[in-house]
Amino acid sequence: MLFSRKDLWKLLGPLIVEQILAVLVGMADVLMVAAVGETAVSGVALVDSISILIIQLLAALATGGAVICAQYIGKQQPDRACHAAGQLLLITAACSLGFAGVALVGGRGLLRGIFGQVETAVMDNAATYFWITALSYPFLALYNSGAALFRSMGNSRISMMASLVMNGINIAGNAVCIFGLHMGVEGVAIPTLISRMFAAVLIMTLLRHKGNAIRLQSLAQLKPERCMIRQILGVGIPSGLESGMFQFGKLALQSLVATLGTASIAGFAVANNLATLQYLTGNALGLGIITIVGQCIGADQVEQAKVYTKKLVAVNYGILLIVCTVMVAAMGPITSIYNLSPEAAGLTKRLMIAHSLAMIIWPPAFTLPHALRAGMDIKFSMVVSAASMWIFRIGIGYVFVKFLGLGVMGIWYAMFIDWTVRTVLFVWRFKDFSKRVRRV
Repeated sequence: MLFSRKDLWKLLGPLIVEQILAVLVGMADVLMVAAVGETAVSGVALVDSISILIIQLLAALATGGAVICAQYIGKQQPDRACHAAGQLLLITAACSLGFAGVALVGGRGLLRGIFGQVETAVMDNAATYFWITALSYPFLALYNSGAALFRSMGNSRISMMASLVMNGINIAGNAVCIFGLHMGVEGVAIPTLISRMFAAVLIMTLLRHKGNAIRLQSLAQLKPERCMIRQILGVGIPSGLESGMFQFGKLALQSLVATLGTASIAGFAVANNLATLQYLTGNALGLGIITIVGQCIGADQVEQAKVYTKKLVAVNYGILLIVCTVMVAAMGPITSIYNLSPEAAGLTKRLMIAHSLAMIIWPPAFTLPHALRAGMDIKFSMVVSAASMWIFRIGIGYVFVKFLGLGVMGIWYAMFIDWTVRTVLFVWRFKDFSKRVRRV
């Protein structure tokens, strides 16, 4: 077997820690901004819906580069992996600058176009938070790309340490700006910008180390190479479209939630924030699958790729059982720390209990597709994800909310239907994994 149990732990352990750090910082942001007031929580939640879209698009491009690099490492062609790394950085830097430019120029208008007429105080907070965090997109793109490259080498410890430093700066900055300087949403946004700047510089510096299988040796690696760019985009664009369509759908639902009042916006935002605790293990294992399956396929060991994928899905179920049980048991104390109104707090509890029960169908719907991507079976995942999102989560969600009057819970129920459809189709596709694999 290409990966021993020790190798798997060395790869997956830091990835899980990194995901926990990211989630805890997101929760800390919400908790700290909650001290400013419910309109601040709502404003940050609206912007995060857009920011997550941009982050996922950049992460999809990084995934494209990681798949290509992992396969080249499996084929024992480090020079080609280094060339792919340079092209990945070029692509993500260019895209992130474009995203930042659009956000900086059209910030408030973009927010109004998506979310309509929300309360003035909510919109003011959202516009401020959006403008400052948009400045961080290029730095986040470089950090994400660098972290993806280290993961493709099987060295997730570096990305974990960089994440630890970045998130430490973010949390410390939040505490100083909000509680020390008594700032509003700026106190959350400015530390985010500074921490991402620092992380980008750090990860780019570490990529130059001569001991890396993939490293930045010279600026010549950034010279556009059409064939390599095409390979990266061949994975990155479908993954980006899938992530983009998924997040656009979530934006559409967020716009629907915005019509239900401030309590619904806040309760939905906090529930989404808590739900990330249940997703984090699966997200971490998915990142690991990209490396593991990619290297297996590069080494022409497709059956090993299938075995590792099944093992990691099983691990995901085991951890989810513990996490969801604890969260349901402690839901009252957890929601009490968010400084919500009684109406919003009650809604959050109901949402999270339902979400915890439904997580039994989540792993095959969202972990298995990582194996398909690593095998460059991209289009199927993209089509299924987009179609299921728009037909079931959004279409049925609008029916549940607008016609059946189920409120925010209706959106949750439609999401569970979406998960079920994905699970059925991805499990069916994975059975023919060996026939679908493509190599660089």
